[in-house]
Amino acid sequence: MASDSKRSRARMTGTQRRAQLLDVSRKLFAEKGFDNTSVEEIAARAEVSKPVVYEHFGGKEGVYAVVVDREIQALTGALTGALEGGGHPKVLVERTALALLSYIETSEDGFRILVRDSPVAQATGTFSSLIGDVATQVEHLLADQFKKQGLDPRTAPMYAQMLVGMVALTGQWWLDARSPRKADVAAHLVNLAWNGLVGLERRPALTKQAGT
Repeated sequence: MASDSKRSRARMTGTQRRAQLLDVSRKLFAEKGFDNTSVEEIAARAEVSKPVVYEHFGGKEGVYAVVVDREIQALTGALTGALEGGGHPKVLVERTALALLSYIETSEDGFRILVRDSPVAQATGTFSSLIGDVATQVEHLLADQFKKQGLDPRTAPMYAQMLVGMVALTGQWWLDARSPRKADVAAHLVNLAWNGLVGLERRPALTKQAGT
């Protein structure tokens, strides 16, 4: 059996080996964080020697950078897709909240990596920078609504940060809580964001257009 395992590993192409190392590293970074993960552990978990890791990524920092970049792209695609669909601003907020919660639900390891601070994270590759990008998109939506309601559109950037920050922090909390269910969390988020504390609904629910 041991020799069969060795032959199986030997048959891996360079692309397959790289994908395997990324999967192994992703799990370790999610479990232990960047600082507490070593090249030795990555190699041992992948059942390869340390030089194989260095050959493909140049070291732990290289692996981490690729892992983070892949997660950033996945989450960015989900969030921007929710905003690009058009529709009523309330529906867009619902879709954005659902998109983030859905990403957490299906990519728990990836989200844990993104919300952790790392000494090798770049300004363009962190969760906070991603949230800032989404807030910029939301800012334009809010500015249009503010104009229609006779409010000062110059305050839209501040409100965009508040709104997106609320969704992001709630997502971090739900990562471990996982209760109530995703649709209910999104509904309560929008309840507070849309109605305010004074106008909170007792039993909020998402609109059909949100795509639940």
